[in-house]
Amino acid sequence: MRKVPLGASGIEISEFVFGAGSIGGVGASASTRGFGLSAEEAFERLDEAWELGINMIDTSDSYGGGESERVVGRWLRDRRPADAVVATKVGLVSRPDGSRGRDLSAGHVRRRLARSVERLGRVDLYLSHVQDPATPIEETLTAFSAAQDAGTIGAYGVSNVDRAKLEEILTTADARGLHRPVTVENRLNLLDRTDELELLPLVTGEGLGYTPFSPLAGGVLSERYLDGAPPEADSRIAVAGDLYYKGFYLPENLERVAALRDFARELSATVSGLALAWLRDHPAVSAPIVAPRTSAQWDAVREAMDIRLDEKDHTRISDIFH
Repeated sequence: MRKVPLGASGIEISEFVFGAGSIGGVGASASTRGFGLSAEEAFERLDEAWELGINMIDTSDSYGGGESERVVGRWLRDRRPADAVVATKVGLVSRPDGSRGRDLSAGHVRRRLARSVERLGRVDLYLSHVQDPATPIEETLTAFSAAQDAGTIGAYGVSNVDRAKLEEILTTADARGLHRPVTVENRLNLLDRTDELELLPLVTGEGLGYTPFSPLAGGVLSERYLDGAPPEADSRIAVAGDLYYKGFYLPENLERVAALRDFARELSATVSGLALAWLRDHPAVSAPIVAPRTSAQWDAVREAMDIRLDEKDHTRISDIFH
């Protein structure tokens, strides 16, 4: 697998990132605990990722109620992989009633970072998982910058931001003489290209990395739903559709996926492989985050690694998902 730069950060990562959001649950939602990968299954997926050449792991202190970090940390200590890039996130808080809150206060960031380091062994990239309107941006950035100065983290980034928020973050960091974020983690796929309108020109212009999640739109960018079959009970759409994938499983989107399938067949490819290759080739993308839950789901990643799209191919795909 090719290695690529994470923007202008000087950090080198694989062209795909392993997303650990399915370990112990599906994302950060308390309602999905138990639907995710067991520790044994997670070790298998992590081993497979490493054998494929993936060197970056993306997790969060909220995934699976902390189980994702615990399992990834055990895997790192057991396997001791060379040149691994370990990224985790902070800011999402699970309340006793099952609802979620946001906290990027300096004290919370320091406490959660200490726990993440204890679980993972180290944190190379530390990202704000969400934005916290109750905490001044300067307070959050000062906490991140201090952690970088102390060597507790290698660098930091932001997730789930729009252009206005990213501009505010960069301006504040510069005005206060703080370290800047080096990367952005947002959602981008053929069914959700919102970031292309305003955010990505800023990302590339500022030399930031960009690692998009949900590259297959919760599985809609595959052929599994084109025969009219409902989502399987343990699928991401069924388990966490309202939280993460609302709006993807729609008739008009399935029509677009069917058109992409026709084009994929011309290239002797699959929908999933083609969707991943398109995203990997995106000029603003450093590396898409993939999160296979089974060994078979790596097939699309392997296929994407071998697909080479020319300008006409990209134009045709864009015409389908205009």
